[in-house]
Amino acid sequence: YLSKRSLLLQRKEECTRHIRELGVLPEEAFTRYVDIQTQKVIRKLHKVNEGLKKYGHVNKKAFEQYHNFTKQRDDLLKRREELDTSFRSIEDLIQVLDLRKDEAIERTFKQVAKYFAEVFEKLVPAGKGQLIMQRRVDRDNIDDDSLLTDGSGEVENYMGVAIKVSFNSKTDEGLRMQQLSGGQKSVVALGLIFAIQRCDPAPFYLFDEIDANLDAVYRTSVAQMIHELSENAQFITTTFRPELLANCDKFYGVTFVNKVSHVNCISKQDALGFVEQEHV
Repeated sequence: YLSKRSLLLQRKEECTRHIRELGVLPEEAFTRYVDIQTQKVIRKLHKVNEGLKKYGHVNKKAFEQYHNFTKQRDDLLKRREELDTSFRSIEDLIQVLDLRKDEAIERTFKQVAKYFAEVFEKLVPAGKGQLIMQRRVDRDNIDDDSLLTDGSGEVENYMGVAIKVSFNSKTDEGLRMQQLSGGQKSVVALGLIFAIQRCDPAPFYLFDEIDANLDAVYRTSVAQMIHELSENAQFITTTFRPELLANCDKFYGVTFVNKVSHVNCISKQDALGFVEQEHV
C-alpha cells in the first residue's frame, strides 16, 4: 500500500510539474475537453507531441533572447539619439566659434590696415601704404582681381596679406614687396611693426640696427615715430647712426677690449661722438 501510495504521489507531482510548464491555460480549455474520453485526449496529446517533434531544433531561448536584444536595441537607439543631439550641439558651437574667429580676424586686419596706412604716411609723407587681404586663388596666377580691401567674404577664402606701397606719390598704384629695395623693405617692415604695436601694445621692444639700410630722411622719421610711441612702451635700440640718438633718454656704449665686451652708461655727447667716429 505504501509503495503504491508513493508511486501515485510521484505521478501527481509529475502531473503538477507538467501543468506548471503549460503555464496559464485559456478558460475554454477547462470546458472544451470535459466530456471527451480520456483515451481520445491521450491520442490527441500524442498526436500533438509528434507534431512538436518537428520543432525540436528550435531555440527555446529565442523569446528571451529576442527580449534582451530588443532592450539592447532600444538602449542603442536612445544612445544614438543622445549622440546626435550632442553632435548637433557641437556643430552649432563650432559655427559660432568660427563666426567669432572670422569676425576677430577681419576686425584685427581692418585695425592693422588702418594704422599701417597712418604710420606709413608719417614715415613717408610723400607716399602711401596699403595692406590688402588676399583671396585663395592660384598662387601662380595672382592678379588684382584676387585682392580684397573691404574685408568682405569668408576667412577660409583668404590665403594671406599683401602690401602695396608708394614712396613718391599718393596716387600711384604702388609697388609690391618684391619690387622694393632693401631700405624700402625695412621702412615697410617697421611701419607694420608700429601698426601692430598700436593694436596690441607690448611693454618693450628691442631693435638691432633697424636703421642700417635707411636713408637719413627715413632714419629721422623712424626716430620721431619711436619717440612718440615711447610714451607707452620702452624701446631699446642699437645703432651706428646719429638720428636715433636725438630723442633717447639713456645711452650705453659697448666696447670690446681684450676679447671681452664692456657695457657702460655714457652721455649723449659721448654717444654722438662714438657713432660719428665710426663713419669717419
